[in-house]
This record gives sequence, C-alpha cells and structure tokens, in this order.
Amino acid sequence: MKHLHFLFLTILTVFVGCTDFDSATQGTSFTVQLVGADSAAASISMAGRTVTLKSYEGRIIQLTTDSTGRAHTDDLIPDLYSISANWAISEKVLMTGSLPQRTIKNSDEVTLIMHQTTISRLLISKVYMAGSKEKNGSTNHLTGSYLEIYNQSDEPIDVAGLYIGLLESDSEIRFTLDQLHEMHADSVVLMKQLFRIPTTTPKLLQPGSTLLLCNSAIDHSEFSDMEHSLLDADYEAKDQTMKITNNKDVPALEAIYLQTTSNMSYMGLTRGGPTGVVIFETNENPLSWPTTYKYPNDATTGAKWLLLPKRLIIDGVDILHMKKSGVDIQTKRLYNEIDAGYITLTTINGLDGEVLYRKTSDMKGADGHKMLVDTNNSSNDFQTSKTIAPREYDE
Repeated sequence: MKHLHFLFLTILTVFVGCTDFDSATQGTSFTVQLVGADSAAASISMAGRTVTLKSYEGRIIQLTTDSTGRAHTDDLIPDLYSISANWAISEKVLMTGSLPQRTIKNSDEVTLIMHQTTISRLLISKVYMAGSKEKNGSTNHLTGSYLEIYNQSDEPIDVAGLYIGLLESDSEIRFTLDQLHEMHADSVVLMKQLFRIPTTTPKLLQPGSTLLLCNSAIDHSEFSDMEHSLLDADYEAKDQTMKITNNKDVPALEAIYLQTTSNMSYMGLTRGGPTGVVIFETNENPLSWPTTYKYPNDATTGAKWLLLPKRLIIDGVDILHMKKSGVDIQTKRLYNEIDAGYITLTTINGLDGEVLYRKTSDMKGADGHKMLVDTNNSSNDFQTSKTIAPREYDE
C-alpha cells in the first residue's frame, strides 16, 4: 500500500506540475496606451509607434500603436517585462518612455508616459566598475574602475568645470524615488560624491572624442587579463589614503564633495551596483546646496548626501543591483526624465571584467564622427562587453 500511495502522489505531482506549466505559457491579452507627459509631448502623434516589451529572460516582443496610440495583443505570455517606446522627432529631439519592470498577468492594461527630451551634447558613454580576478586567480582586482564621457556634438566642447556626480548607492536605500517625491517634489537627486574637471586650464574635447576618468591611471593589464591600460587617462581621482596606486603624470579630478562618514576620495563605483552617475554644469557653488540624512532626514549624525537640483543634469545613467532573484528595481535612483530605464551587470557581483557601454548609432556627425545611441533610456542605449577597450565603442 505504501508503494501504491507513493506512486499515486508521484503521478498527481507530475499532473499538477504539467497543468501549472501549461497555464503559465498560455497567451493573455495586453494593452499599452501611450500618453504625453505634458502639453508639448501630448501634441506629438502617438500613432504607428513601436512599443517594445523585454522579458527578464531576454524575450523581445514588439507591438505597433493604432491611431489612438494604443497597442494590443491577445497572445502575450505572462511574465515580468520592461516596456519602452522611443522615436526621433528631429535630429536633436526624442520622444521616450519606459516602465522598468511590470508583472503582466491576465488581461492587463498599462499607460506608458512619453517624455520629450533633447539629445545631449555630452553623454556618459561607458562605466567600468565590475573588477576582475588577478592572474594568480585568488586576488580581486578592483582599482581599474573608470568612466567615459563622449562629445556627441559637431563642435569642440570645453569640459573644464564639468561636474561628475555619483549617487547614493547604499545597500539599504536611504531615499526611494517616492520619498524624494514626498519631501522634495521630484526636484533633486542624492549625491554621495561630487568631482569636477579642473578649471585652471581649458580642456577641449573634440567632436567624437572621449574623456577618460579613472581611479588609478596605470596599466592594469599587468595584473589581470581582463583589465586594460589606463595610462592615457585624462584625469585621475587621487586616493588621499595612498592605498590605490596613482599616476603623478595624470591631472587630478577635483574632489568637491565626499560623503561625511567616508574617507574615500576616489570614485566610489560600487562593484555590483547600484551605481548612479550624472554629469552637469553650473555657476552655482554646490557646497551651498542643502544636504540630507536618510529619510525622513531627522537624524543628527551619520552619512549625509548632497542634494543636486535635477534641472542642472545633462545626462544620467542608472546602474541597478543584480540579485539572484533578478534586478533590484528598488535601487533605481534617477527619475524617468533623466534615465527612463536602467542597466545592470549580467553577473551578481562582477569580477569578470564586464564593461557597460553605449551602442553606436546609425547617425554620423557633420565631420563623419561616430554618434552613440541616446534615447534617454539606458535599457535601450547600453550593452555589455568583456573585451572592449577604453575609448572604443565597437567590438
């Protein structure tokens, strides 16, 4: 009897498992409605636009909107999706919208808010913070982190005085976007560090050229096959504790604001994420801006963050934390009008030399220089590589 009972349970378990699987893969109806975020965006036609859905496993579905800006399907597999749409209005103006994560079940309908944005002259074009294993296989190599900023325009740009901000990135979120909305009406983002290109001399960045910023301007390929030489970096964030090897021949990034509880004077690019990066220009003194403790800002000691006015931001990239269960969407720090999506490493904690970099656009600059994809949505604009070198954008 025990054997018969076990056999019955086994058959029942298989039957139930098959039923659940079949149910999960049945198509369901889904509708997305494109809506302009304001009167300017609302005046743009939403008809005939492509809406892209991307599942967590990488499955891509594209729908086309009708004359009312509505796209529909009766055969969408229930799953967790990112939803986005973007198109060019002119050479310099885009329409873009994104829902980073949405669980779609039965007969769902969502509204996708579309924003009108201008293509930036300067773009955050590459972020490397994954780190790698050294050639001995037992030591982590974490000092080869770097950022790149690209001149997308047709004119030289003097980047002296350009600010580079690194956003709050604690594992325990100090201010969610909803809390920033509550206390600051979506007007600011939190910076843990702020650096500036020195203003002592002009620094012209030519069209199609890259500004390379790093923590250690040495040849890191000597230590790891996954790393690259940063000897030709434009600027280096000097480590005041002298634990990181610096290059005296490379000019120093100016450290304007460093989080009060940390003695870290180099760029704190969090290895596994989250790591938010913004660039901006201003004639204001950032040290005159308010600071805040964690929500609801009623502490009297501990870490404080500098409040950056959102209106100043030229470009921003949200790099979220990848957990075993998937992307931790709660670690998003930037509003959709700054970055309507996000990017992540493909591994949980890095150490594989993976670089996040912008895709190359089909467009060219006036002199034929390369232009990079800029839809104001990192989910669309960036890709990953384990081989691409600094200042390169094609493998």
